[in-house]
Amino acid sequence: MHACGHDINMTCLVGVAGLLRELKEKWRGTLMVVGQPAEEIGAGARMMLADGLFTRFPKPDLALALHCDARYPHGQVNFREGQMQANVDTVDILVRGKGGHGAAPHTTIDPVVLACRIVVDLQTIVSRELDPLDAAVVTVGAIHGGVKHNIIPEEVKLQLTVRTMNDKSRTQVLQAIERIAKAAAIGARAPEPVVKVDPGQFTPALVNDPALTRHTVSLFRVVLGEDRVHERPMSLGGEDFSRFVLSGVPGFYYFLGVAPPDRVAEARAGGKPLAATHSDSFAPVPEPTIQTGLLTMTLAALDLLR
Repeated sequence: MHACGHDINMTCLVGVAGLLRELKEKWRGTLMVVGQPAEEIGAGARMMLADGLFTRFPKPDLALALHCDARYPHGQVNFREGQMQANVDTVDILVRGKGGHGAAPHTTIDPVVLACRIVVDLQTIVSRELDPLDAAVVTVGAIHGGVKHNIIPEEVKLQLTVRTMNDKSRTQVLQAIERIAKAAAIGARAPEPVVKVDPGQFTPALVNDPALTRHTVSLFRVVLGEDRVHERPMSLGGEDFSRFVLSGVPGFYYFLGVAPPDRVAEARAGGKPLAATHSDSFAPVPEPTIQTGLLTMTLAALDLLR
């Protein structure tokens, strides 16, 4: 049986809802179960809140969430107190030039060369403009330009993902991207590029509530054992569960290990690396992972709803 991470995440959600319904005599309060869509593009939580999630329904006092993690064995969980994940921005740069024939480049302004220069110059933002202790990532994930070997195109499109730790760095990095792109165009006698930051795909940094985190993790350690509960390092990944937290609901977000224990041991000993969570070779082990998800989330909810 093959399952992706989202299959497991949603199976755990449905399973926890069913268990808590069966155990209704053991708890008091109101349970809100949120099946959040579009997590991959950071849009689901924002759209749900805009649609009145916390006005059409009671605003919860606390929030819990889980997600798969390919780097840990099934049966284990990992967490981080405080900031856990980064701000995520999506940036598009339209590099404009003057097209023409590849045999006569002097009659053109080549946007392919200009785009390459911009990609290289963007690397200096993290390496030379930010404090080395302030982590950030500027990744050009896609370049699109031209259709034929011997034709210099009019334009090239760059697609970027930007990860920052805080609002100050976010502003600095986004401003630097625009400045560098425009400066490179001036140097090449090119038309000014168009730099767009997509607000619809912004994901704010995720911060776990310290008190809720410590309380829930202490329960996990009792239930699973100390050796199965691990604190993980800060991640520059993004997670729009953060929008629920920023709406005034203290939250705790944790990860389920999904990998076969022998594969984790092999990788940690220098053998074949584990597949990344969102890669095409990601293959979680469903049953024990789901069991751990049901156990931890159900007990955490029961503990908070006593």
